[in-house]
Amino acid sequence: FNSTHGTHACLLSKPRDNWPPIHLNIATTHHTTLFSRHAQGSISGGGDPSSSHPMPKLSCRSLVRCCLGPPREGEAGDAMDGVKLKVTSRYVIVKNDIFELTLSNPDGIVTGVRYNGVDNLMEILNKEDNRGYWDIVWNPPGQRTGIFDVIKGTEFRIIHHDENQAEVSFTRSWDPSQEGKAVPLIIDKRFIVLRGSSGFYTYGIYEHKEGWPGFGIGETRVAFKLRKDKFHYMAMADNRQRIMPMPDDRLPPRGQQLAYPEAVLLVDPINPKLRGEVDDKYQYSCEDRYNSVHGWVSSDPPIGFWQITPSDEFRTGGPLKQNLTSHVGPTMLAMFLSAHYAGDDLSPKFTNGEYWKKVHGPVFMYLNSSQDGSDPSLLWEDAKVQVMMEKQSWPYDFALSEDFQKTEQRGRISGRLLVRDRYIIEDEDLYAASAYVGLALPGEAGSWQRECKGYQFWCQADADGSFYIKNIVTGNYNLYAWVPGFIGDYRFDATLTISSGDDIYLGDLVFEPPRDGPTMWEIGIPDRSAAEFYVPDPNPNYVNRLFINHPDR
Repeated sequence: FNSTHGTHACLLSKPRDNWPPIHLNIATTHHTTLFSRHAQGSISGGGDPSSSHPMPKLSCRSLVRCCLGPPREGEAGDAMDGVKLKVTSRYVIVKNDIFELTLSNPDGIVTGVRYNGVDNLMEILNKEDNRGYWDIVWNPPGQRTGIFDVIKGTEFRIIHHDENQAEVSFTRSWDPSQEGKAVPLIIDKRFIVLRGSSGFYTYGIYEHKEGWPGFGIGETRVAFKLRKDKFHYMAMADNRQRIMPMPDDRLPPRGQQLAYPEAVLLVDPINPKLRGEVDDKYQYSCEDRYNSVHGWVSSDPPIGFWQITPSDEFRTGGPLKQNLTSHVGPTMLAMFLSAHYAGDDLSPKFTNGEYWKKVHGPVFMYLNSSQDGSDPSLLWEDAKVQVMMEKQSWPYDFALSEDFQKTEQRGRISGRLLVRDRYIIEDEDLYAASAYVGLALPGEAGSWQRECKGYQFWCQADADGSFYIKNIVTGNYNLYAWVPGFIGDYRFDATLTISSGDDIYLGDLVFEPPRDGPTMWEIGIPDRSAAEFYVPDPNPNYVNRLFINHPDR
């Protein structure tokens, strides 16, 4: 590739032994960060290794440095600085050569992100505890109204710090004097910055001790509120991205509230091109199976701020569960647990004395930039490539909590799912092509849709029904499945115990869809989607122009 140091050829390491070498043509320019990753790690493209599609051309300051190797003696200006950590009475500042993260001490609130010449990407007009934070909505037994709680730590610890990595912890505990006033959980919020990585990771460990009072959770998440004077373009899918209204547009007299507070008609928006549209954060919800990346783009300077979720294992409700993503603020959410679109069934309830511990995350807050601010899709495309890299790195080996299991501590399971329907074919079974097969806590068939305390692991079967689920956290599970084109839910009768290093092969499993006789007629396709149903045109006075003639309108 061409860089400011000349022309170089670079062969990047292979992610799998049976994959061919991956060659990338990387166009780089000085101070351009379109594609950044751990300088000391393996970097590879995602997708099907047999695909004939060429790899995209990417700009990459970190890759340039990585592939050139360490700087020669005396080249201090080109050296990649290690991770630096500074602790004061009010702040914890972690930085590498790409960006700087500021956290409040001991609260653990993200108060600042310095990147690409901008002192702070977080909303500087907000109070410091209303910029980047973990929160939880909880309720004591018998109380239906949730209590909103921004999770603020009371104890700060440095878990690890050297030139390659810093991991810091902000912990909040609980004692009986807080009963009814604070959620009875130990919450340990972690933040990680790696050398040469253009972004930071965060994850949380929630623990309810035996003997502690019962409670329920309605929602828990990480929220980031970015600068409204810079971030105006939002993207969450190839066909769901646009210039967004300003938060001021949602307030009278610029905005008119409609049937519920989240839906607002833009009467006199700051950007006149948006006049007459309806803004509603629920228009940007997404099924978890597709919700890997979303975020915001600034045009001046051209910067992307993205929330990447590399695994669904810590989300609740299975792959079809819908969650919020990004919306006017500019606000960006990493949802771990919520009752949206489901109600009380997806609000876990813990009894007095019930022990529970779960790791939420890590999720990655990715920063990228370009020299051309006229096309935000460049930064979106780069963020999608970063998603593939994060998924290939899962589970992360650098997250240091003992509660976050690494690859060697986890297990694998495989097999083949067949469909037996004698009204379609009398004497042979059908392949469960594209079936969704997953592990969740033991329960009845279909209970994975309401399961909200444990981990879930899902894959989509091949054309012949073969499935392979890897990186399973140790524990007891049932295996569940559903097959597009067939009604009903499958559950493997036996409880499966996954231990470290297990590689369990289940062989052929047979799903018999429920039916009382031959099909007389049918409307629609039983694929858990309403895509083929007729949706009438909305009232032209209440539209979001993004969804006019949209395939998912």
